[in-house]
Amino acid sequence: MELKNNEMERLYAETFHSIKEGTILKGKVLALKQDGVIVDIGYKSDGFIPIEEFLEEEITTLKPGTNIEVYVENMKDSDGTITLSREHATKIKVWKALENALRDGSPVEGRVIGKTKGGFSVDISGVNAFLPGSQVDIKTHKDIKSLIGEKMPFKVLKLNSNVSNVIISRRAILEEERQKKKVETIEKLKEGQLMIGIVKNITDYGVFVDLGGIDGLLHISDISWGKINHPSEFFAIGDEIEVIVLKYDEEREKVTLGYKQKKPDPWSTVDEKYPVGKKVRGKVVSITDYGAFIELEEGLEGLVHISEIDWLLRPKHPSKYLSIGETVDAVVLKVDKEERRLSLSIKQLKLSPWENISQRYLVSQKISGKVKTITDFGAFVGLPEGVDALIHISDLSWTKHIKHPSEILKKGQKIEAVILSIEPGAERMALGLKQLEPDPWLHDIPERFKLGSELKGKVLRITDFGIFVELEGGVEGLIYSSEIIKPASGSIEDVLKEGDVINVRIIKIDIDERKLGLSMKNLKRVEE
Repeated sequence: MELKNNEMERLYAETFHSIKEGTILKGKVLALKQDGVIVDIGYKSDGFIPIEEFLEEEITTLKPGTNIEVYVENMKDSDGTITLSREHATKIKVWKALENALRDGSPVEGRVIGKTKGGFSVDISGVNAFLPGSQVDIKTHKDIKSLIGEKMPFKVLKLNSNVSNVIISRRAILEEERQKKKVETIEKLKEGQLMIGIVKNITDYGVFVDLGGIDGLLHISDISWGKINHPSEFFAIGDEIEVIVLKYDEEREKVTLGYKQKKPDPWSTVDEKYPVGKKVRGKVVSITDYGAFIELEEGLEGLVHISEIDWLLRPKHPSKYLSIGETVDAVVLKVDKEERRLSLSIKQLKLSPWENISQRYLVSQKISGKVKTITDFGAFVGLPEGVDALIHISDLSWTKHIKHPSEILKKGQKIEAVILSIEPGAERMALGLKQLEPDPWLHDIPERFKLGSELKGKVLRITDFGIFVELEGGVEGLIYSSEIIKPASGSIEDVLKEGDVINVRIIKIDIDERKLGLSMKNLKRVEE
C-alpha cells in the first residue's frame, strides 16, 4: 500500500512540473457548479473556470466528460484549486489562427455584432475585430442594418498583438470571388450565348446585369420588341434573368446584351398574321389623350385612335371607355410593317349609328330629341342613337319670317320634329318643325285671306324693303316699301314702332312662294 502511494505521488510530481502558468492544456469537465465549471487537467488538484467565461448556449451543452481546452492562469490558489480560463485559451488559439490567416491570406469566419464609428464590430470566435466601412462591400451597401447578426468570411488585413487590434475586410473576399467568377464567365462569353445574370442597376437608358464577375449592358431598345417607357417596367434590382450576348469586346471587356432577341420579331410577320379586316383580341396597356394602345402579343401593340373608339362625333376621353389591363376586341384597319405601326378600331365592330337609324326610322316619322347647337342656318337636334339631325331655318315655321332660329328654339330644349330625309352614306338627316302641322297655305290661308281685303295687323319689324306685319292667326305679310304711307317729314320709324296695330290691304297672294303682299295706301279704293 505504501509503495502504491509513493508511485502516485511520483506521478503527480511529474505532472506538476509539466504544468506551468500560461500554458494551454486539454481538460475534461468534471462538474458544473453555480459559480463555475470544475475541470480535470491530470493534476492532483482540479481546475476551476468562472461561469462568466461561458455563453448561455455553451453552458447548456456542457456536461461531465466534455473535453475542452483551457489556459492555466494560477497554480497557487489558497484553497489548492488551479485557476483556469476558457476564454484566454480560445483567444490565444484564435489569435494564432488570425496570424496564420494574415500570413497565407486564408479567410476567417466572423459574425457582425454591431455598428461602430467608421465601420462595424465583428466577433471572430471571441476576438473582437474592426471592419472599416470601406471594406464592407464592393459597392455602397444601402441596408447597413441588415449586416448585423450575419455570419460571413473575412480577410485579415492587419494585426497588432500588443493592443489586440484586428482589422479585417469583407470586400477583399468579394473581390477575390468576383475575380474567380470573372475568369469562369469570360471563358463562356461568346456572341449568341444565353446566360443567366442578376439585375445590378437600372437606369433610364438600360439595365446593368451581373453575369458573374463581369457586368453587361442591356439597352432599353433591346428589352422588348414593343414600346417601352422605362426598363423598370420589366425588371427590378436583384431579379435573375436570362439574356443573350449580342456583342463582346474582349479588349475593353464590354458586353452588350439582348433580351427581346430570345424571341422572333413579331413585326416581321405582322402583315401575314394580322391582315386588314381581321378581328383581334388584346389587352389595353396604355391610354393617352389621342387613343389607347392594345397589346396583341408580347412586343406587338396596335393603336386605337380616339376617333375609332366610339361613333360619337365628339367622343369622350379614351379613359372613359377603356381601362388599363382590360381585354377588348378590335378590327385591323391598317398595317405598316416598315414603320412598325398597326391601326385598330373598336367602333367598327359595332353597328354604325347611321346604319342603326336607317333601320329604325322612316321619312315622315315623328321623333323626339334635344336641341344641341343653334347656328344662323338652323338647329342641330341630338338623337338617342348618338347622331345630330338638322332642322333648317326654312323648316321652322309655315307662316313666320324667321331671321334666326333662336327666335323659336333654345339650346337644350326638348322638341318633336318630323323626319324629312335620311342619308346614311353622307351621314345626314333632315328634320322639320313646321311639318308637325298641315301646310296652311294649301287650304286655310287662301280661304281666309282674299285679294283686296282690309285687315288689322301688328307691326313686327321695320326694314329697308318694307314692314313685316302679323295678321290674324299668326300669318305674316309684308308691306312693300312702295306701299307705305310715309310722313311728310322724318322717317317711318318716327310715326310707327314694333307692336303698333295698323290697317292694311291685301294686294298680293302668292301660294307657291307662300307670301302675302300688303299696302297701307288707298285703303278706301276698291281695286278692279
